[in-house]
Amino acid sequence: MGDPTRLSDLPLRDLADRLASHDPVPGGGSAAAIAGALGAALVSMVVELTVGRPEYSEHGAALREIGAGAVERQAVLLELAEADATAYGSVVTARRMPKQTDPERESRSAALRDAMVQAAAVPLRTAIVASEVLELAERVAPIGNGNAVSDAGVAAQLAAAAVRGALLNVRINLPYLPEDEPLRITAVAEMRRLETSTTAREQATVSAVDARMGPT
Repeated sequence: MGDPTRLSDLPLRDLADRLASHDPVPGGGSAAAIAGALGAALVSMVVELTVGRPEYSEHGAALREIGAGAVERQAVLLELAEADATAYGSVVTARRMPKQTDPERESRSAALRDAMVQAAAVPLRTAIVASEVLELAERVAPIGNGNAVSDAGVAAQLAAAAVRGALLNVRINLPYLPEDEPLRITAVAEMRRLETSTTAREQATVSAVDARMGPT
């Protein structure tokens, strides 16, 4: 039996209900990570439907590499979904800490600082890993089983949504970080890089899918 408190162990309907509730945890960051994990799963499926077929034998090594990468990133993104919920849960807990005395205020401030750093760092990591899933989808789209090329396209769309969704969560949390927190600077450059690469890779994958599917 799985752990019913873990997002990845919830039945799909229960997960959707959790996201739809008034509880802010889990939220958009976890949803983005889950979308990326689903994209990775679809990349794996395309690989599984292709490897071993004679007509695709020349791509065997590349496909196995892509498949292994997708499996690894699926697992990482599911863990990041949990980590995102934990990170924001820590923010909520810190905000509820007492602040009547100077020691209480100091403890609350330190806890909130640490929690906010994690609330920005975790979705940034999610965006990075999801961008790697998008790269895998881009690679598999031209060489995977032609009957599953639409699945490669869906994988790319899910991965791109995961990147963009995760970056929204970084953006909303960055202003709450202390002025001297290095992540305030490094995250901005990384976000710009991810936004640019995501647009390019998504467009390239869609073009590859369109070319293989032919006119409608």
